[in-house]
Amino acid sequence: MAPGFEPVRDAFATVLGRTSGGAAFSVVRRGEVLVELWGGPGWTRDTLVVLFSGTKGVVATVMALLGFDPSSPVSRYWPEFSSGDVSHVLSHTVGLPYVEADVSFLDNQANALALASQRPLWTPGARVAYHAATYGYLCTELIRRVTGTSARAVVRSLLGDFDVHLGTPASEDHRVARVTRSPDYRISTFLHDPARRRVVDKMYRGLLEPDTINSAAYRRAELAAGGATGTAAAMARLYDQVCAGLVPAPVLATATRTWSSGTDAINDRPVRFGLGYELADSLGTYGPATEAFGHSGAGGGRHGAWPEEGLGFSFTTSELQSEDTDRRGSLLLETLADCL
Repeated sequence: MAPGFEPVRDAFATVLGRTSGGAAFSVVRRGEVLVELWGGPGWTRDTLVVLFSGTKGVVATVMALLGFDPSSPVSRYWPEFSSGDVSHVLSHTVGLPYVEADVSFLDNQANALALASQRPLWTPGARVAYHAATYGYLCTELIRRVTGTSARAVVRSLLGDFDVHLGTPASEDHRVARVTRSPDYRISTFLHDPARRRVVDKMYRGLLEPDTINSAAYRRAELAAGGATGTAAAMARLYDQVCAGLVPAPVLATATRTWSSGTDAINDRPVRFGLGYELADSLGTYGPATEAFGHSGAGGGRHGAWPEEGLGFSFTTSELQSEDTDRRGSLLLETLADCL
């Protein structure tokens, strides 16, 4: 703990008191560890957690490093896919928020094949709606088309210095925290329309059930929208390095400008996206910083960067709580801002 950041430690103690399970919070600025906290039964600095949609930020970093042209049609890289540009896939505007075909959500290639022939719900770019699972299938296939290998292999090749795993190997299973859900856990808490709630059910297909998210099959499936594992220390260091030049500055500037924003057409939640990254929004997902990017995860995870401060941060937890009542990440980020 760097001097001056003691209030963050106190806030983290409050967070642990609100958490059934474990949690960790890390902050790294220009290579210096400012905060590194963890707690809960069995938790250590090296405890891995399923990142859920925090995975999307990892994959956004890989997509930026691979040099995709966001303005190019997807068909430039994937000839069988005719729905929109790469930017539409990365900014959640391509209009394919769920898979109509009856295929296993663990099968990346089958889902990508189905999406390639599926008609979008709207003209790509016309609306924004969070593509909770399909973002991963689409990015995985794009990565495979341009590299000839798996997203797992590319993450390992480009980001192997970080303790982040897409397709977590069995050798790391002993470090993975078991995920639980609070008794009142709900998804899409801004949504009250029954018809669109049925669309959400199609999007998730039971993906967040405890038996699923704690299974080895889920961790092994290389789900680029939500299946990676990582430590808070690694994710904070990753975002710090992204700010410091891991992603070239012009590429990062393009990836972190606003490509879509507004009210989610399915979930009724305010959203703002760059190219795969979430950006600072009206809900304060990334704390009080006016400029921020990263990606949150189901149940409370917050992973990202404050580029004006030149820092990366990550909050991980093993208890999923509902977005409309969960204040844990916000408390930590607000306290962090007060200490800077």
